[in-house]
Amino acid sequence: MSSSVVLETNLSGLTLARRGKVRDVYDLGEHLLIVATDRISAFDYILGSGIPDKGRVLTQLSAFWFDKVADLTPHHLVSVDVADFPSEARAHADVLSGRSMLVRKTEPLPVECVARGYLSGSGWKEYQKYGTVCGIPLPGGLRESDRLTPPIFTPATKAESGHDENISEAQAGDIVGHELIGRLRDLTLAIYGRGVTYAETRGIIIADTKFEFGMSGDELVLIDEVLTPDSSRFWPRDQYKAGSGQPSFTNNLYATISSTSAGTSSRPCRRCPKT
Repeated sequence: MSSSVVLETNLSGLTLARRGKVRDVYDLGEHLLIVATDRISAFDYILGSGIPDKGRVLTQLSAFWFDKVADLTPHHLVSVDVADFPSEARAHADVLSGRSMLVRKTEPLPVECVARGYLSGSGWKEYQKYGTVCGIPLPGGLRESDRLTPPIFTPATKAESGHDENISEAQAGDIVGHELIGRLRDLTLAIYGRGVTYAETRGIIIADTKFEFGMSGDELVLIDEVLTPDSSRFWPRDQYKAGSGQPSFTNNLYATISSTSAGTSSRPCRRCPKT
C-alpha cells in the first residue's frame, strides 16, 4: 500500500461528472469511472485530512462483495483492473490503481435500502421512544444491540446534502412504486443475509448496512458500494454483548490502515474479509 493520501483527483482528458463525499466520478461515455479517494466523511461533513489507502480498501471490499452476491442480483461493476479501462483512463494508472471501478451507467433510484439486523444507532433511539424502528413495531423489552430476528428493511431518502431521512416502506413505495420497493426489500435482505453469513465466519458481525440500486432500462442493478465500513456497522463477534453500544471495527479498521501505511509493514488489514 502507498503512504500518500489522495484527497481529490483531477484527471486530465477525463470529464468529471461529480464529487461525492468520498468518490470522484468521471463520465467515460458508455461507462462511469468511480474513484474512491481517501477523504473522510463524518456526520455528512468532509474533514480536511484523509486516511492513506482508505479508497483502495473501500474499492477492493466492494469488488469482493459484488462478486460474492452476483448470483443474487445484477450489479454495475465492470472491472477494477486499470488494464481494462479505456486508454484515456489508463494514462492515470498511477492514481487509479486499486482505488477505481469501471461501472455501467444506471439511473439511480432515489431511496437508500437499509437492512438492520441489530438494534443500534438511530433505530435504538426511536425504539426507546416509541417501540418502533422506522415505524415498524418491535417486541417490548429489547436492549440496545439486541439481534433482530428476522432482520428488518428500513428505507431512507437519499439526500444530496445533509442527512438522509428514515421513511417507511409505504412512503418509499410512493416514491419508486410499490411493486419495485417490494423487490428492493427482498433483494436488500437477501444480500445482507449473504454478507452476514460470510462475515460471521471471519469473526465479524454486520449490524446493519445500506445498499443503493439503479435501473438500466428495465433491469434492477446493485450500484455504488457494498458492505464497506462507510456503508455498514461492523462489530467484533468475540466482544459482542447486548445491552449497550458495541466496539466498532469501522474506526479500528481505518486506524489500522493508517498506522500500517505510515509504518514499515505492507500487509493488508487482517480485519477485512480476504479478497
